[in-house]
Amino acid sequence: MTDTTATTASDADRELKARHRSMWASGDYPTLAADLIWSLGPRLVAATGIHDGDRVLDIAAGSGNASIPAAERGAAVVASDLAPELFAVGRRTAAEAGVALEWREADAEDLPFEDAAFDAAVSCVGIMFAPHHEAAASELLRVVRPGGRIGLLSWTPEGFIGRMFGVMKPFAPPLPEGATPAPRWGDEAHVRELLGDQVDDVVAVRETVAIPRFSSGAEFRDYFKSHYGPTIAVYRRIADDPDAVRALDDALALLGDEQIAGDANRTLEWEYLLVTATRR
Repeated sequence: MTDTTATTASDADRELKARHRSMWASGDYPTLAADLIWSLGPRLVAATGIHDGDRVLDIAAGSGNASIPAAERGAAVVASDLAPELFAVGRRTAAEAGVALEWREADAEDLPFEDAAFDAAVSCVGIMFAPHHEAAASELLRVVRPGGRIGLLSWTPEGFIGRMFGVMKPFAPPLPEGATPAPRWGDEAHVRELLGDQVDDVVAVRETVAIPRFSSGAEFRDYFKSHYGPTIAVYRRIADDPDAVRALDDALALLGDEQIAGDANRTLEWEYLLVTATRR
């Protein structure tokens, strides 16, 4: 690679990260996390075996739905995220819970921590959105000490959120060169390949979280249009094309209606993959 090519790639990467930060800072992800998926944080923390005295890194922590439960167990927690705009709500929630933790702006693909600095690293539907999976996995492994634990919770490609991304894909910009779709972190084979021979005791389970909040697909769609950064970003891209907006509106509402109608309890069941492992 020539110096010019390297500079161009570096500039493109910085631009991509800036777009990602802006995307997650848009809308109201902290409210969405609290409304819909807060229970996933304690589930991940328990599965990873976080306990009193552990030094824990939460990668792509958002507003802390895994960081805060880890701190409540007595761990010393660093909550890191590319979008520090999400930290204000996290700090308030942590204070209300009576726990203290460190909040640190950090790119999952270039973590500002020393090798083997943590007893455990977790990520709750966070690291999956780093565009270069191999780089993010390499950094995750680097910062966990030998014998330390890793816990990852990611939406599956076949589950509701994975299918939602599939619905939005025709309206979204193409992935940059070298990027991998986020839901691949919900594919067990992909995660095992990313972690490779640097881990032992890998356990992978598929589970679901029930979302009873929405009574219709349209209600689900409108909530995501106002709260969820990736959905907001897609709608902004097509804002000047009324036909495209209408088509995406209809497709997202249909996706929600189909799942609500197919569940006896009229809930949205969101499937995720939970992976735990021990660092060699």
